[in-house]
Amino acid sequence: MPLPFLTADRAFDDLDDHHPDGAALPHEARDRWRRPYRPGPWRVGAAAILLLLASYLLFAAMIVALAGALPGAGVCVAAAAAVIACALRLLRVGAWVSEQGLRRIGFFTTTTLRWAQVSAVRTVQQPVKWLGMPRTVQGQAVVATPASGEPPRPLLTDHNADFLGRPEAFDMAADAVEGWAAEYRH
Repeated sequence: MPLPFLTADRAFDDLDDHHPDGAALPHEARDRWRRPYRPGPWRVGAAAILLLLASYLLFAAMIVALAGALPGAGVCVAAAAAVIACALRLLRVGAWVSEQGLRRIGFFTTTTLRWAQVSAVRTVQQPVKWLGMPRTVQGQAVVATPASGEPPRPLLTDHNADFLGRPEAFDMAADAVEGWAAEYRH
């Protein structure tokens, strides 16, 4: 039994039926920051494992607290809170767009470029990091070239946690980011 109201594809199906020109849904605010693609299974899986670890830490905190060692329970709760914060940050990592500009959220840093500061957004063939690790492989990357003459900044790669093993999803995300740039860069 299909449950279309539970899937994210329903919004895209409605878009095709009621807005054949491909415009954004009327209720979507284009000034809000949004990720133009879904998080990939590697990213979601890693966050799920971290949240599972946090649940074990919270359970351990409860056992330690019931045993009477409140400082030890506090340490377990603090560790669980840190693991939960890491999982949530991991889910936010990626490229985000709005009518104001382009934002690249990393695990530790966030970089925002206004559309006026971007001279080009394009997909290029280049060595890319495999799942963010030091190992590089030949792949594709969507890069934003700042107007200030700085070197291009990679926004997405086809070997990161969102697109590894999903080339169609990478192509759709690259087209979406390039479309936002074409619409708002001028």
